Amino acid sequence: MTETASTQHDGPLQLDMDGLSRILFGHAAFQYLNAACELGLPDLVAEKQELTRDEIREALSLQERAADILLLGCTSLGILVKEDGRYRLAGVVRDLMDEGDWQRFKDTVAFEQYIVYEGQLDFTDSLRENRNVGLRRVRGSGRDLYHRLAENPHMEQVFYRYMRSWSELANKHLVRELDLSGRKHLLDCGGGDAVNAIALARANPDLKVTVLEIPASGTIAEKKIAQAGVGDQVSVVTGDMFSDALPTGCDVVMFAHQMVIWTPQENTDLLRRAYDALPEGGQVVIFNSMSNDDGDGPVVAALDSVYFAALPAEGGMIYSWATHEKSLRDAGFSTLKRIPFPGWTPHGVIVATK
Repeated sequence: MTETASTQHDGPLQLDMDGLSRILFGHAAFQYLNAACELGLPDLVAEKQELTRDEIREALSLQERAADILLLGCTSLGILVKEDGRYRLAGVVRDLMDEGDWQRFKDTVAFEQYIVYEGQLDFTDSLRENRNVGLRRVRGSGRDLYHRLAENPHMEQVFYRYMRSWSELANKHLVRELDLSGRKHLLDCGGGDAVNAIALARANPDLKVTVLEIPASGTIAEKKIAQAGVGDQVSVVTGDMFSDALPTGCDVVMFAHQMVIWTPQENTDLLRRAYDALPEGGQVVIFNSMSNDDGDGPVVAALDSVYFAALPAEGGMIYSWATHEKSLRDAGFSTLKRIPFPGWTPHGVIVATK
């Protein structure tokens, strides 16, 4: 049985020549966004409300030509609005700032620039070979991106900032929508730096949370837990969730941003391991981005899938709700519930009960 909450359908865009041109030069459009973020242009304009071209140029220490290029791009793309010779922020950027999400957005931009961008050069070959060809551009010998991060300190720093921000954009909905009343112990498989574990622990003071991570990530999680002051609720166990025995005594197992990395068969194997570890009545939670069952959107899910095809591991994409539900049923779960989240990111949750 599947219970489905109502969700807004975000299908394919209606394409005209202007839209096709934006796709053609999409790489350049992104570089304007990244340059604006790195140079601090939106933050500067937000602070001053409105600025002239020369005020912006002087504040950013840019030569005239460089300032003209930057402002041409940011204005034509709609990041800035120009009226009477003065520049102000677009409403959508101002909204992100007012909602406290602008830094999270900038962390996502940095992730695309310093981790995803180069590997996307191998997207076509990754499709041809059905594997993450772009990983060859990441220094190291680990079997996937996550096992190479420790060998690339700047990339590791950018990655974990992004993952925390990407989670924070949606885990406020996770905390509100995921009913953990009566639950005693949650296992967060592949919990990264514990951002979701900490949020759930704070929202559920009687809940114990165990983060299962590889050793390099486990060390980072332990530091974040200590900084958050939730060490009495949240602990870390290191291991490989594919091969090591899952910690026992948990009545909820959560996979946050994990089911987008692996193939459906690998996801089914992980869910079957969770099923075997759970008591009768225990629950598994899948928390990540989802695509539509019709395979036509949302656009953010499609664009994000380029990263999963080209870089992190051998399989993965932003799978549809139905794909995850099939894996859950194949793993033995029968009662499923969809919870789509609002917002510009295509996050949601599927809760299944044993």
